[in-house]
Amino acid sequence: MNRCILVVEDQEDNRRILRDLLTSSGYELVEAGDGEQALVMAERQRPDLILMDVQIPLIDGYEVTRRLKADPALRDIPIIVVTSYALSGDESKARAAGCNGYVSKPYSTRQLLAKIREYVP
Repeated sequence: MNRCILVVEDQEDNRRILRDLLTSSGYELVEAGDGEQALVMAERQRPDLILMDVQIPLIDGYEVTRRLKADPALRDIPIIVVTSYALSGDESKARAAGCNGYVSKPYSTRQLLAKIREYVP
């Protein structure tokens, strides 16, 4: 059975890059373009992993992560932040919200896949 990854990203170009990378690596993919969709898709799909952008419409990625981690049915889903926020303290902020991993953009596809495989072989 293929492992399912929820990609939470508001930019279509970035979603397309991740879609191509993940499907060619054998993962199933579901997508959300904003924080509200992310919460609905996580509840509905119960993905094996979530790739979370921080700067997304309606509810930011930090708050989505906090809500997911507060839900007993969803809290064990690993969340990797994939963001252009790469300033000092941004990774700490993501981890404080409950994220399991952090990858800054631009990223190498090899680096991102290695991080994903830590949680979803």
